[in-house]
Amino acid sequence: MSKPIVAIVGRPNVGKSTLFNMLAGERIAIVKDTPGVTRDRIYADVEWLNYHFTLMDTGGIEPDTKSGMLRHMREQAEIAIEMADVVIFLVDVRQGVVDADFKVADMLRKAKKEIVLVVNKVDNFEKWMPDVYEFYNLGVGDPHPISSTGKIGIGDMLDEVTALFPKDLEEEEDERPRVAIVGKPNVGKSSIINKLLGEERVIVSDVAGTTRDAIDTPVICEDREYVFIDTAGLRRKNKIKEDIERYSILRTVSAVERADVVVLVIDAVEGVTEQDAKIAGIAHDRGRGIIIAVNKWDAIEKDNSSVKKYTEDIRRVLSFMPYAQIIFISAQTGQRLPKLFEQIDIVIQNQNLRIATGVLNEILSEALVMQQPPSDKGKRLKIFYMTQVGVKPPTFVLFVNDKKLMHFSYTRYLENKIREAFGFGGTALRFFVRERKEK
Repeated sequence: MSKPIVAIVGRPNVGKSTLFNMLAGERIAIVKDTPGVTRDRIYADVEWLNYHFTLMDTGGIEPDTKSGMLRHMREQAEIAIEMADVVIFLVDVRQGVVDADFKVADMLRKAKKEIVLVVNKVDNFEKWMPDVYEFYNLGVGDPHPISSTGKIGIGDMLDEVTALFPKDLEEEEDERPRVAIVGKPNVGKSSIINKLLGEERVIVSDVAGTTRDAIDTPVICEDREYVFIDTAGLRRKNKIKEDIERYSILRTVSAVERADVVVLVIDAVEGVTEQDAKIAGIAHDRGRGIIIAVNKWDAIEKDNSSVKKYTEDIRRVLSFMPYAQIIFISAQTGQRLPKLFEQIDIVIQNQNLRIATGVLNEILSEALVMQQPPSDKGKRLKIFYMTQVGVKPPTFVLFVNDKKLMHFSYTRYLENKIREAFGFGGTALRFFVRERKEK
């Protein structure tokens, strides 16, 4: 099931980032940043009541600007609007309705998206409510007063947002594996799918410079059907590099949400980069299966150590996901592309692998004998037992006497022991620690 996407848009300085950080900040503070990955705080996972959605922040929209920076911000906002299921149109009660608000409202109406008009900085309802009513003139629905700094009216706003989520997000069960092809622009994502299909596929867009959205393409291999989610695009030539990378992150988040397995395509000529790490971090955080496909391998002058050197470079830059499967391919020649399906099947199998509690605790007992659990101030960690509670990714719970004594390095040690026994190639493993009173 894919998460709904909510985009916050509006003119500059109406409080978009404040609202974004208020809604997303608590969760981001709890979830540790992936080591080695610099986060671009352009999106966040948000939970409200029983709803989970992806929130996207955007730059301020200046409809008539000639400034290069503001024009890029507007184009980024247009992409977020195109991807969104619901748009929060944020305006400023202190500034009142201005001409630019009418132009943003026109842009949103043309996009034919669900819109929630939110009037920010209303920290005193008695004082500001007459000014709130003025925003009915925008013609995009009822204005909802809030104060993002004072956290006033936020619950009512989120109720309105979630009520507009598409009802068909609860998709019918589709047994076909869903594979997202992600990576930086121009690494060969479309070429891989075109080669698998045996035909050239033209990518069309209603938004200047981008694909409209991730495109689903059914591909059949040996009587099994897969759905490939293509995030390629960005054909426009006059984009600066930072903008292109920012847009690719937007689409990647959306595609990864819907995927079972993520294939991160790396350009063999350019090598693995920090931008690749940023994209890989999105899949890692969401517990998706991961395969690293080094494309354009035919363009490399190779010797006996080429594969070893590239593998070491990938492991170094993507050190937070040592479990990722690596395959060297060429979309141009078709080299090893059939092997990609084998890797996908293996990763899906590992993502769904369940281990019986008895077998798991035999491994735990051996691990405890080989390396004693850590202690602190004379108190030693005791691990009573371990059980698997979920799949996709495989998730385990450890029951201990004091979870403060459970150092992450010992959790990593236990993870390595489980991987030695069962492999789990291509999938992250999740561990939760729970305290239990000693009997």
